[in-house]
Amino acid sequence: MRTALWRGRGMQALIGVTVLGFASFCLTLASLPVYAVTGGAAASTAGVVTAVFLVVTVAVQATIPALTVRFGVGPVLVAGLVAMGLPAPFYVLDDGLAWICALSAVRGAGFAVLTVLGATLAARVAPPERRGESVGLYGLAIAIPNLAAVPAGVALVLDGHVGWLSWLAASPLLGAFLVPLLVRSVAPEPGPGPAGSGRAAVRAALAPSAVLLLVTMAGGGVVTFLPIERPDGVLATVALMVFGITGAITRWRAGALSDRLGTRLLLPLALVVAAVGLVATGIGLSGDDVWVLVGVAVFGAGYGATQNLTLVAAFARAGEGGTTTASAMWNASFDTGTAFGALALGFVAAGIGLDWTYVVVAALLAAALPLASAAARAAVRV
Repeated sequence: MRTALWRGRGMQALIGVTVLGFASFCLTLASLPVYAVTGGAAASTAGVVTAVFLVVTVAVQATIPALTVRFGVGPVLVAGLVAMGLPAPFYVLDDGLAWICALSAVRGAGFAVLTVLGATLAARVAPPERRGESVGLYGLAIAIPNLAAVPAGVALVLDGHVGWLSWLAASPLLGAFLVPLLVRSVAPEPGPGPAGSGRAAVRAALAPSAVLLLVTMAGGGVVTFLPIERPDGVLATVALMVFGITGAITRWRAGALSDRLGTRLLLPLALVVAAVGLVATGIGLSGDDVWVLVGVAVFGAGYGATQNLTLVAAFARAGEGGTTTASAMWNASFDTGTAFGALALGFVAAGIGLDWTYVVVAALLAAALPLASAAARAAVRV
């Protein structure tokens, strides 16, 4: 009888670091733009806060593999958690846009470390035959604070409790105390590979990361524009909650399933599910709210499963020596796709409507099925 993976001390440490780190990210994700606007910033500039955070995140993610080779995983992860948590209490000092963006830039660098090394350690904290399950538990540890902390952060700012928000967002500092246990519990870090191995890992992770970019682009479009399209009533709130719940469940469970069945069939199937959900959401926006809820539930299921399966596929293709590079590629694709969807799909929707925009994006996901099949095929390990 197999021991439950979450009972291992290393996995528990990883879950703790992940929850504490992502709680900070989620608390401030939607609340800081609100804080900036209440401080006098124009509503049109509020998105700059998130943009600065994510631009720095994506830029720093590319440097993580080299940093871990030079300094080791433990010190780099601790530095990232400190960079993310230490500036947070200083938000309370000033509500000016420039000050908020400056602190967010530092925190974005720390978040880059957390995302890349969190996924890397999820691949190494469990035996290879249980890697999918481990990645699923890691995804669940991300999803839980996402469901709770995003609305909590907004509520704190709107109620005038910015001080509480600032101190709660320093939670990654507590995660730093768990890093020694986590690092001791993972498999030994592979040494530097031969010349060119980093480029080979990038090529190996490229196809899964491209599939992820397309799906997160669709997700960015749903999260950003559904509340704008349906601002009245509770539909958008309930829809986004349903989307988050189904995504969290499938991101968790797809991992254990991939350990048994592999990703070759599951990844294309997840992409089909996401496409069908988008079509149903578009149909619902034409007049039937029930179809909106059904659509986002189905899309969320495909969205969450695709996240897990593309990460597992990227690790499998890159090999043990390329996990950190594959993680950096995967995370950069996730953040870039989400940001691009939140920006570009708005221009498309302005021309053809949000309902048809979702249908067009669904067709794009369906067209990417050959890419998903290729991404799930094993590659020469580096």
